[in-house]
Amino acid sequence: MLKFTDFAPNGSTPQDTLTLPFELRQKSRLSATTDKGQPAGLFLQRGHILRAGTLLTGHEKIIIEIQAAQEPVSVMYSDDLLHFARACYHLGNRHVPLHILAGELRYLSDHVLDHMLEGLGFQISHAELPFEPEAGAYHSHHEH
Repeated sequence: MLKFTDFAPNGSTPQDTLTLPFELRQKSRLSATTDKGQPAGLFLQRGHILRAGTLLTGHEKIIIEIQAAQEPVSVMYSDDLLHFARACYHLGNRHVPLHILAGELRYLSDHVLDHMLEGLGFQISHAELPFEPEAGAYHSHHEH
């Protein structure tokens, strides 16, 4: 099993990738299989969220790149900034992790939240997309 214990320098060339959903990209200890089928273990310092593009290495000096898995998400589109802000407010008030893009809002699919937003006049669609929520006010926007 390959053991990944450190962050590799930006610009390093990865030999493999590890595709994980957001839930697993929050863990510091994890047993997984790389995208090329290699058994791997993550043994990282606590408190980091692995973002897509993060590079990891270990004693074997092999570098892997973290990829965000496609996940079932609810999606709302709006060019109306007030409308968009209102959706962010109502979801944020419930501490829902949000992936915020220009005119697009994503959250992990939840029919209760969908129904709430639809009741406020929003149109919600569903898709399988990468989910990279905001880190929050007390975390760096670029974890590493």
